[in-house]
Amino acid sequence: MQKQTQYIITAIFLLNVVVAFSQRKPTDTLDTGVIDVVKPYTPSISDAFKVKETPSVDDETTETKKEVKYNIFSFPVASTFTPAKGKAAVVEKAKPIKLFDNYATLGVGSYTTILGEVYLNHAISRNETVGGYVSHHSSGGDIEGVQFDDNFSNSKLNVNYSSQMRDLSWNAEVGAQHQMYNWYGVPQSQITQAQANNIDVGHSFFDVHLGGDVSFEDTYINSGSFLFRRFSDNQGSGENRLVLKGKVDVPINYEEISTELKIDYLGGELDRIYSVDVPLEYGNFTINLAPTYQLKQDDLTLNLGVSLAYLNDRPSGESKFYVYPNITASYRLVNDVLIAYGGIQGDLIQNSYREFANENPFVSPTLFIRPTDQLYNAYVGLKGKISSNMSYNFSGKYISDRNKALYRTNEIKDGVLAENDYDYGNSFGIVYDNVDTFGVSGEINADVNRNFKLGLKAEYFAYDTDGEAEAWNLPDFKGSLFVDYQIDDNWFAGANLFYIGERKDILETEGSLTPTTTEITVLDSYFDANAHVGYHINEQFSIFGKVNNIADKAYQKWQNFPVQSIQFLAGATYKFDF
Repeated sequence: MQKQTQYIITAIFLLNVVVAFSQRKPTDTLDTGVIDVVKPYTPSISDAFKVKETPSVDDETTETKKEVKYNIFSFPVASTFTPAKGKAAVVEKAKPIKLFDNYATLGVGSYTTILGEVYLNHAISRNETVGGYVSHHSSGGDIEGVQFDDNFSNSKLNVNYSSQMRDLSWNAEVGAQHQMYNWYGVPQSQITQAQANNIDVGHSFFDVHLGGDVSFEDTYINSGSFLFRRFSDNQGSGENRLVLKGKVDVPINYEEISTELKIDYLGGELDRIYSVDVPLEYGNFTINLAPTYQLKQDDLTLNLGVSLAYLNDRPSGESKFYVYPNITASYRLVNDVLIAYGGIQGDLIQNSYREFANENPFVSPTLFIRPTDQLYNAYVGLKGKISSNMSYNFSGKYISDRNKALYRTNEIKDGVLAENDYDYGNSFGIVYDNVDTFGVSGEINADVNRNFKLGLKAEYFAYDTDGEAEAWNLPDFKGSLFVDYQIDDNWFAGANLFYIGERKDILETEGSLTPTTTEITVLDSYFDANAHVGYHINEQFSIFGKVNNIADKAYQKWQNFPVQSIQFLAGATYKFDF
């Protein structure tokens, strides 16, 4: 065995020698060395591994579980308790207010005042309704110091029909109105002459209109409307007016341009020219086109547009083209708390006999009717909410009007020159002038709670005229305050107060034997306070009381036309359904 082992060792030694000899290189070959860089081992988290095997524990103490024995000592208990079934808490709800579709009001008061109104509305079907109203307000006058009839009345009638379909809704209406006033404002110097001539100071107006409008859904044509009106008086004057309006969205390069189109026709004839017994004809035809592009970005809303107007004066045959700016913008500085806004706009304003008579019912049927060219109305302001129930609005404006209509007392035709019942300085005419108006205003509205509302507004004006000495009958200051208070479920009350600053007018006398005299007069500012209180007897029946002109001042809203002093009125309102 030992000898075999020596043989094996000798064979291995010879094999090593042969291999070593075969690896030796020739002496003429460059010997390249091999350098092994040895770096200390730096372990990392990735080198770690988790032992997945669960170690076996052969501890007898751990393996052996102790036996636990439970002993329950139960015995019956007599109980009379019966648990009640669960019930959700009930939130008390306020009783919903019953709303009625119709109502009627009647009131009577001092100065033989009658106030009445009936409003009716009935649903024919789910999509159709028909309605209407009748109203009347009259007073016997009896103003202290007035020597002529000073009563007035105003009655209205309207019937309307409306229909709502899936893609459009439309309505139509027809109405009529009758008004009666008196030229009772005869100056003290002319009372004797007017009484001697036994003048009739009554002046009545008649108004009939027919109109309708339509609105579309999901179309480029948004809406359209028309209105035809016939207005006349008992002095032989009459006026026709037709107004057509439309609003469309014009698509241009994936943008929509909102465009408004208005066609306005006016034509009429008045009794005469004030100084000459010649009928006065007037009329014009206007076309207004106002495209506007609206840009909204974050808190900025910008409307960029222009207003184009074409005017054709029918009596003279002259035509004219007008271009006005139409730019408005608003920017939310602090959400709804502070919003800045502004704009510059212009328009060709259509004047009419009806509008003049509604604003000043003591005008004479001798007015020159022409449109007002409002070059621009530039304004800036700040508005927003002080709190969740209080808002404000402060603004300033500058308006430039060409041919602005101003009311001015007609000159007195003294002696034999007086031919008509309105020639005694007891009526108003219209003069036109270029007037620039600067104004600032502030307004605060507060809804203290659901039952109390308050509003306050003040405006200041300054005027610059071109041809006239003053901006006749335009006030330098206006202020108003209103309060509505729902005292409880039954009682309610409210008040409104307004203040009008000084106005200026002219008193001009033309005599047959004496030279013409002119005097500028100043109408005092006045303050008027009105209040009302009422009681809801039930859901349908209420009673109320009103008192007007609480200060008991017979102030003059127009020169030589004092108003009634303190006035009382009481009445009732009844709500009902068919």
